[in-house]
Amino acid sequence: MYKLLLIPLLMVVWMMLHVLQLDEEMAIQTLFQGKHAVNRAAHAAAQQLDQAELASGRLVIDREAAREKAMQYLSYNLLLDSESQPIEGSLLKEKPEIMVFDIIDGDHSFPYRYSAPDYQFEVTLQGPGVIIIAQLKYPRAFTVLDPIEWNIKGVAELLAS
Repeated sequence: MYKLLLIPLLMVVWMMLHVLQLDEEMAIQTLFQGKHAVNRAAHAAAQQLDQAELASGRLVIDREAAREKAMQYLSYNLLLDSESQPIEGSLLKEKPEIMVFDIIDGDHSFPYRYSAPDYQFEVTLQGPGVIIIAQLKYPRAFTVLDPIEWNIKGVAELLAS
């Protein structure tokens, strides 16, 4: 008799562990997709040079164009609509937040040490660059554990050769 109770109980435990494993794998996939998206957005933003400054030989990033291009790349890579809300097929359920969008260009001397202590982030830039820190929230597919939040960091810089 006890075996009839033990087998269904073990099946439930096994299924719960399997669901937890699947949820963790989807969370890691979301983290990797988010990291790639932030890196691509930072690289695209860093390439938006001010053409007038470039004509005079200075590498200066056009701030408005950089922000616009970064948001375009994030939207494309994370499957977001024009208001940055996730669309069908996106691994996200909530709008990602840009916590930091900093452009370091000709106003600073290089190498420049950038620090964001609130996000435990430091980087040394050798030339003009863009720093993006985006917060993504993974809602969990199964409610076994609480939702996960990440502050994903991305940096891209221009180097004159």
